[in-house]
Amino acid sequence: MPDHKSHSSTRWILPLAVGLLAVAGWTWLIVLFDIPAYNLPSPLGVLEALVAEWEAIAKATRHTAIEAVVGFLAAVGFGYFIALALSLDARIKTAFYPWVIVLQMIPVVVLAPIFVLWLDPGFPSVVAITFMISFFPIVANTVMGMGSTDRALIDLFRMYNASKIQELLLLRVPYSLPYFMAGLKVAGTLAPIGALTGDMLAGSASSETGGLGFLVIVYKAELKIPALFASAGVSCLVGFVFVAVVNLAHWYFLREWHESAAEAER
Repeated sequence: MPDHKSHSSTRWILPLAVGLLAVAGWTWLIVLFDIPAYNLPSPLGVLEALVAEWEAIAKATRHTAIEAVVGFLAAVGFGYFIALALSLDARIKTAFYPWVIVLQMIPVVVLAPIFVLWLDPGFPSVVAITFMISFFPIVANTVMGMGSTDRALIDLFRMYNASKIQELLLLRVPYSLPYFMAGLKVAGTLAPIGALTGDMLAGSASSETGGLGFLVIVYKAELKIPALFASAGVSCLVGFVFVAVVNLAHWYFLREWHESAAEAER
């Protein structure tokens, strides 16, 4: 039987080794082809730019993280409520679910100026864009989970004259939890992307409230390429932390009874 501690160490060591190899390959590529810094800065140059621009990048990162969290939580709360409403009755789902899909199909580049018009540029518009990007996976996965409830259990509830609300809350909601958590993972991946995209399309630097997406545009305009790469790296880190927190929630709620969480411990 494999040693659990050894397996846990391998899960950290292997990705770290791949990352170090990628950095070495990046440096080797620049030296081999004599690539200028304005096209591809060296890892050391990016690190120096991160240190030099740390105050601006840290402030922008904080704003982007807050926008992502607020938009994500709003999408989770409202999306779950809509999923519950759609699952109450097949006729409600038939009537309204196609319009949820239509709403998701509207491109963000079209929604951004509308949100700016309605909400003004900056924080509220970016949160609204993040919400729109994260909303659909929550609804779609939760509705699918509630619709996939074991038919024998549904018949059992109905045999004992359970009401629609009892069937929904006591059977369909617990049964759909793994599906909801899967939707949460997808939405958690999309939320930081939504916040960055929102910053680019509807961000504002008024009162120094610009996020990372807005900062990327500024660095590109000023041809600060190493700082641009540093901002991209920090953006990846924000997304990684966000997804890690969502994965932790998935493990916490499902670890005792569902194979998707138990598998992560093996």
